Amino acid sequence: MRVKTLRSALPASLVVMSLVLAGCGGGDDDSADKPKSDETPSQSQAPEEPATWPLTGELTKGGASAELTHPAYIVKIDNSQDSNPQIGVGKADLVVEELVEGGITRLAVFYYENLPKQVGPVRSMRLTDIGIAKPLGASIVTSGAAPVTLDGLRKAGIKFLDMNNPHVVRVSDGTHDSLHSVMANLKKIGADAKQDPARPADYLPFGDEALPAGKTATTIDVKLSGSRTSHWKFEGGKYVLQNGYMPQGDVFTPDTVIAATVRTTLAPYSDPAGNPVPVSHFEGSGKALIFHDGKVVEATWEKADEGAEITFKDADGKELDIPVGRTWLELVPGKGAAATGGVTYGK
Repeated sequence: MRVKTLRSALPASLVVMSLVLAGCGGGDDDSADKPKSDETPSQSQAPEEPATWPLTGELTKGGASAELTHPAYIVKIDNSQDSNPQIGVGKADLVVEELVEGGITRLAVFYYENLPKQVGPVRSMRLTDIGIAKPLGASIVTSGAAPVTLDGLRKAGIKFLDMNNPHVVRVSDGTHDSLHSVMANLKKIGADAKQDPARPADYLPFGDEALPAGKTATTIDVKLSGSRTSHWKFEGGKYVLQNGYMPQGDVFTPDTVIAATVRTTLAPYSDPAGNPVPVSHFEGSGKALIFHDGKVVEATWEKADEGAEITFKDADGKELDIPVGRTWLELVPGKGAAATGGVTYGK
């Protein structure tokens, strides 16, 4: 049974308004406010749903509220040798890997439950980020973007923080070159947000219904381009990226890896080196492979538009729950003008 948590996202002001309206009914007859003779007050009230985190589905500690005074943040982090070492990825809730120009990839790293003091190297946005960020209403932390990308994100209503923010700055740490030296202090960014407490909707359909029995799959190769294949290995109950750039002690080890095939086209511009810029369209439908607990389940994914929630279904059309925990989502360019990807796995 899937755990639904959207009620917890209701703002406090709406709850107060409903209480005021309930107390403004006309007449002196208060019988409508009393429970029926055959039910107790506890029977007439629906049980409270447990508070869970929107990016992992995990229960909050001690039943604390998951409504925070800052939005979810997505930090765009470089994923090449030049980004070594990546900072703060191990503290994230969820990660999406997307293809960019030159055959390399970039990470969209999600934070909500915990906001680290330093995250990076922060790089620029792509049009792909519209479909990634819009369902969550997240704010993207970025070093900037090309004019075409900025125009597209603004039209889509995507909020972002760039280097005009005092907490997104270049640092001299002796390990990164100038281009890869931008870091973000999410702790200070979140403290400055000061919004009314609110909880985003679940990013994935988290639930407690077990996945169908799948094939054994303890090694995964996710090809995103001719020069980038992410190699995963199932070790100690977690998935470990074998060719990442996260330093020891700061490694994101997901409970679940999802490889979703997406339509990928080319943006109407090239990067400064003349490379075409791919756009992965995270909307519509496609095939998916869900890796969890050393097994793989074949599925399909559906997302009505860029801002819609995503669902997964098995071969019989039954909706699947995504296991609670941390997830790494691979957007595999498997169809379209820039289809360069594919997935293989083994025992």
